[in-house]
Parts: sequence; C-alpha cells; structure tokens
Amino acid sequence: MSELAAKLAKLKEQATKQLNECGVNNIDDAILDKLVNNLRLIVDNKDALLVSGTDESELETVRKNFVVKKLGITDKEKGAAGVKAVAEKMSGIRMKNRAAFYYMVQSELG
Repeated sequence: MSELAAKLAKLKEQATKQLNECGVNNIDDAILDKLVNNLRLIVDNKDALLVSGTDESELETVRKNFVVKKLGITDKEKGAAGVKAVAEKMSGIRMKNRAAFYYMVQSELG
C-alpha cells in the first residue's frame, strides 16, 4: 500500500468513526470513497482536512466550494441551512473530518 493510499484509508476510517458518532450507520461506501478521494491533494495538510463548525467564513467556504460547485445547489439559503445543520449535529466533535462533514451535508441536502 502506497503512502497516499494509507493516508486516504486513515482519513476514511476517521470519517466513518465520526459518522457513526453522529448516528449515521448506513454509510454508502461509494459516496464516502469518492469524497475521500477528492481530498487526496490536501491529505498532507491536517488543517485543510478539518472543518471548523463555529467559523462562519469556513462554513461559507464549504457552502461555496462544496454545496454550489460539487452538489450544484445554488439556493444560498438552502445550502447555508444544510451546512449549519451539519455543524450543529457534529458540534460534539472537536476536530471535524472534512469527508464526514461533506458526507453529512450531501445527505442533508439530498
């Protein structure tokens, strides 16, 4: 297993653990694998792999870069509400895994 593959596997393991902590038990591995793979370019940047649920600018960045660009949801209020809802659901987790956060946002917004 390459170093990159090992890091991505660890990222997925952490995401799965956090999703389970938030009550998500029926995890779609294909969706999670795709989200983890999309983070391969930033896998060495620990700060970039985490989402701050209390930083408004961070949540707006998630809305713009993930909700709008990746999910295609252009309704600003709907996107922001989905991101905020996930931030609240994950509020008990100090270091929110970006893949888990994105997975929950995608599930929240359908």
